Amino acid sequence: MLSCARLPIALGGAGEKVGRRVSNPPQVGNLPYKLSMHDRLLAAALAAREHAHAPFSNFRVGAALEDESGRIYTGCNVENATYGLTVCAERVAVLKAISEGARKFPRIAIAADTETLTPPCGACRQILWEFCGDIELVLGNPGGKTETLRLKDVFPRAFDASFL
Repeated sequence: MLSCARLPIALGGAGEKVGRRVSNPPQVGNLPYKLSMHDRLLAAALAAREHAHAPFSNFRVGAALEDESGRIYTGCNVENATYGLTVCAERVAVLKAISEGARKFPRIAIAADTETLTPPCGACRQILWEFCGDIELVLGNPGGKTETLRLKDVFPRAFDASFL
């Protein structure tokens, strides 16, 4: 069960128009209101980040992928001493969802403890495009800074099965 008591975010609702939006909401402490899906998704990404295995870089990332029914699949980055075998949080979440039968995804939240919000790396962008299409990205950090954009905004001219 997620605990959202420490969550310092207040993102927009589901009916909100998606575009490039950055917000720095005030701290809200205990949340007396029902969380929106954006809030729940970012809370799940922040919680998943706590499980990251990043002994080499100390760069801990969490991701939370929502399927069409509203179910959330989480992932965290897992580093390996070879670095090349490291798996990013976004890929863990996507592969977990696919392995459990989910196939359609409207949005993913990605959380890292950086002032400049962290978008998916190139490999994750490719996996997200392949399995999720032009998904909504909700980027956030533990301080409450958020940004919402579309995958096509950070991954123009993506390679997919149409080129095969």
